[in-house]
Order: sequence, then structure tokens, then C-alpha cells
Amino acid sequence: MLTDAAAIAFVPSTDLDRSHAFYAGVLGLELTEQTPFACVFRAGPAMLRVTKVEELRAQPFTVLGWAVPDLRTTVAGLVAAGVAFTRYEAIPQDPDGVWTTPGGDLIAWFPDPDGNNLSLTQFA
Repeated sequence: MLTDAAAIAFVPSTDLDRSHAFYAGVLGLELTEQTPFACVFRAGPAMLRVTKVEELRAQPFTVLGWAVPDLRTTVAGLVAAGVAFTRYEAIPQDPDGVWTTPGGDLIAWFPDPDGNNLSLTQFA
């Protein structure tokens, strides 16, 4: 029934102005609308709604991710923009915080200003 329907991603935020600065200014997403309730961005072909919440508890898992063609270049660009990548003790990551999966995919994680866990993946 939804095979051809466009998916919409949702991420919570306690401060839309701060999220606007991060998602547009740091990640480079195009802001298409801002209301008192959400910032709406274009993320490739998908819509991302960063939705205002009064409080949130960041989850320990990835809530939003991007498939990128060159993970190392993307990581370097985000680090230059001030993004700090997350390191996990249980996962063998290289000095840039990149994990190579057993299948050869490359993955790196980073938080948004609310602590939502975001990721980048370069598929093998």
C-alpha cells in the first residue's frame, strides 16, 4: 500500500532555533519551512521534520542516518564544521570514529544538539 509513498523522518528537538542552526548550517540541509512546531528540511528526496518537544530523553540507538558515497570525506567535512563523532567501547573504530562492518560497510555516528544519535553509512 505504501510502496510508492515518500517517507517522512521525524527527530525531536527541545530548541528549534538551535536545531535549525545545526541541520541547515552544519549539515547543509535545505530548510523548507519553520513554524513554532517544527523545522522542515529537505534531506535528499526525503522530508525531515525536526519537531518541537518540551523534553526528551535521547535514545541509545540511531534515530536518523544517511547513506553517503564517500564516508571519510563526509566525516572530515563534518569534523571541520565542529561535529564530534561518537566512540563506542564495544565497537572497533578507527581514529576517525569509523567502524568497518564484517560485510565491509563503513559507519560513523554523531549526536545532534539534543543528543539524538545520527549516523553515516557507506555501503560496500
